[in-house]
Amino acid sequence: MSKLVHAQWSSKMTFVLAAAGSAVGLGNIWRFSYMVGDSGGAAFVLIYLACVALVGLPILVAEWLIGRRGQENPINAMADLARQNGRLPAWALVGASGVLAAFLILSFYSVIGGWSLSYTLGSVTGRFTGQDADGIGALFGGLLGSPGILTLWHTAFMALVIFIVARGVTKGLEGAVRTLMPGLVLLLIVLVGYGMTTGHFGEALAFMFRPDWSAVTGGVVLAAMGQAFFTLSLGMGIMMAYGSYLGEDVNLVGTARTVIILDTVIALLAGMAIFPIVFANGMSPADGPGLIFVNLPVAFGNMTGGAILGLMFFLLLTFAALTSAISLLEPVVELVEERTPLTRVAATLISGVAVWALGIAALMSFNVWDSVLIFGLNIFDLLDTFTSKVLLPLTGLGAILFVAWCLDRTSVAEELNLAGGKERLWTLVARYVAPIGVIVVFVTGLL
Repeated sequence: MSKLVHAQWSSKMTFVLAAAGSAVGLGNIWRFSYMVGDSGGAAFVLIYLACVALVGLPILVAEWLIGRRGQENPINAMADLARQNGRLPAWALVGASGVLAAFLILSFYSVIGGWSLSYTLGSVTGRFTGQDADGIGALFGGLLGSPGILTLWHTAFMALVIFIVARGVTKGLEGAVRTLMPGLVLLLIVLVGYGMTTGHFGEALAFMFRPDWSAVTGGVVLAAMGQAFFTLSLGMGIMMAYGSYLGEDVNLVGTARTVIILDTVIALLAGMAIFPIVFANGMSPADGPGLIFVNLPVAFGNMTGGAILGLMFFLLLTFAALTSAISLLEPVVELVEERTPLTRVAATLISGVAVWALGIAALMSFNVWDSVLIFGLNIFDLLDTFTSKVLLPLTGLGAILFVAWCLDRTSVAEELNLAGGKERLWTLVARYVAPIGVIVVFVTGLL
């Protein structure tokens, strides 16, 4: 089909909010902060930032550059750029891998988004008031064990995502991030303010920021590298799709730095909001998903003003889930819209319903299909493992190799506004350091 006239972000700031919103997801709210505390505090942060600079940033820039040059969905962009540069058309598989990853991830991510919506309502109705850990555990177990209730919340979450994305780049994506991202930051600041009143804020800061170099091992470095890669929504076709709406006036390297700083600051703020409450209630910070859906509701249900704090926290969680989810649906919709005669609304409905249907299979792995195993994994875990350990690193690796080795070095340097030593540093990192880092993460993830 002929290339559509592409929408454009209305401003650089809106694009930054959208990219940061994609990067800030459910994992930022608890996983990053927990990893900081468990892996050497400030030592882990420094290692993480180094990995972001050497692996995350160049791949982020590469995906934006591919999208901006192609002005199409990830598959078409890769195919066109490969043809223009005399490369094999098989490079289009990199774009296909990214779009597939986004589709698969959203199917189970929406299920977790549904949990967050359920807990938001539970905070409003006082469901957690006076409950102990066993009571909250039973509520969470009951939610997972009911395919009907899970489907209801999964459907509600996907309906929100479909509604936003169907409205297009300006009204949908931009309108959402302009509301959700400031709201997310405001909620975080209020919760951090509450954390300062618990008497355990200093303990939380020490947990997160006191360097403990003895805790740094090879495994910690690999974890930091993996977190740097996955936290920026790399390898999912998202940043290629978002890049396709970019104008030539946006400085890709400088904007990437801004997005990375926002992503990291929000993750650290989340830790400063969560861990004072955790320590004030004698909880373990190492409980993973249980920390969010079991332990914290116990705290909210047994503290003064807990209903309001619980509502704010799960609204925060829902906002983070939504900003990531709309970005995951976008590359799929962009592909369908450009490869078929369908309108934006129709492409979004078809794509969203397909994601929703796969999500039904994912949520049923917690109940009626819990005995259905593929390679020893249930459907939910299989989708998670296949995307995080195979599709994402391979797509990110393909993107950086294509930009570093297949595109004209001079034109790339001009587009990135790099010269002299900066250009040579970019070439070194993009051609060797970042690919080696991704390969290490990929190989160790499969072991």
